[in-house]
Amino acid sequence: MAGRVFEAWKGSNKFLFGGRLIFGPDAWSIPFTFLLIITPVCFFSVFVATHLRRELLPNNAGHVFLVAGVLFTVFVLILLFLTSARDPGIVPRNLHPPEEELCYDTTVSSDGRQTPTVQIPRTKEVMVYGVSVRVKYCDTCMLYRPPRCSHCSICNNCVERFDHHCPWVGQCIGVRNYRYFFMFVSSATILCIYIFSMSALYIKVLMDNHQGTVWRAMRESPWAVMLMIYCFISLWFVGGLTGFHLYLISTNQTTYENFRYRSDNRINVYNRGCSNNFFETFCSKVKPSRNDFRAFIKEEPPRNITLATTWERPEEADEENREERRQKVEDDLDIDEDVMKLQQRLNDEEGSDTAHHKIDIDQMRIGSNERAPTIRSEARHGNWGARSNAQEEDVIAGSSVRESRSYAAAEEGR
Repeated sequence: MAGRVFEAWKGSNKFLFGGRLIFGPDAWSIPFTFLLIITPVCFFSVFVATHLRRELLPNNAGHVFLVAGVLFTVFVLILLFLTSARDPGIVPRNLHPPEEELCYDTTVSSDGRQTPTVQIPRTKEVMVYGVSVRVKYCDTCMLYRPPRCSHCSICNNCVERFDHHCPWVGQCIGVRNYRYFFMFVSSATILCIYIFSMSALYIKVLMDNHQGTVWRAMRESPWAVMLMIYCFISLWFVGGLTGFHLYLISTNQTTYENFRYRSDNRINVYNRGCSNNFFETFCSKVKPSRNDFRAFIKEEPPRNITLATTWERPEEADEENREERRQKVEDDLDIDEDVMKLQQRLNDEEGSDTAHHKIDIDQMRIGSNERAPTIRSEARHGNWGARSNAQEEDVIAGSSVRESRSYAAAEEGR
């Protein structure tokens, strides 16, 4: 029985629950991110929210501070899970290079032997919104990457609309999880602001109730001070990241495009206006996954790529060589016929110049005998694909040479 797709997956991803959840190879960072979120919330609930409830709202309405913090934290953790545990937009690999894009060529070695080669163009042009965009060929996935797609070296996958690989969520950020990633970062920013403001409010309440200074209030509630420091530092990271991605969304860029093509001053063909860009990011339908990780593997028969165009050229060259050798043998046979005709004419002639003509005839025979072995040697060293035809031609050439030599011996005997 064939296995499932996730069991034979060639990427570096990790799967849980039979392929229902997909994580990046650095999924170990997710528990660490979880602790960074849940730890300050626990301290806030125990040391700040409960005391703040008694100080401001003595009735049960004071629980709103605690419930709001807990619910918002749960919302952030759900967004973290949706970002890190789903397919970011992985492009399925090809088992073979695209045959329609193959280019056949022939290389000639130093000894004249022709070797067929197969090449794939490294780039090709596609049209996006009426503008020509160059896409690259991925040797690992054996496909031309769609526009805005890039190969993640960590996950070892081509990801559509690749933004970046986030180590905090242990997953690539692509077309299918970018929305949840931005909501996670922005929600974490709001959570930091909420905990910071509630802790500062608790310090203010302590100052008013005890008519003391700030330092005295900070000594009475050191956990509130530590939460303020922690949230202030975290706010620089998640808040700065939120602002940066707001700029990217407004211009319809990805992090990869912004850092790679910033100095090229190229036209952004994907920018459709600020409002349309936000609508595309948050209101458009999320693309379905192009991979069914739980499906059973379908065994495909091995595909043989026929190199018809490549092999025609060597065959044509071999055919030309055979025709050339055949023509040489026919020329030698014609020479032998001419020699026989001349000999007959010499027998009919009388005079003192007979010996001189015999010498010329012998020289012609010698020339024909020298050319025939040359033809045989060329036939032996010809192309390997035409050995059988060359052997037949050697027999013809050899027989003609033997006839010429026997005829010359007979003439000398006379």
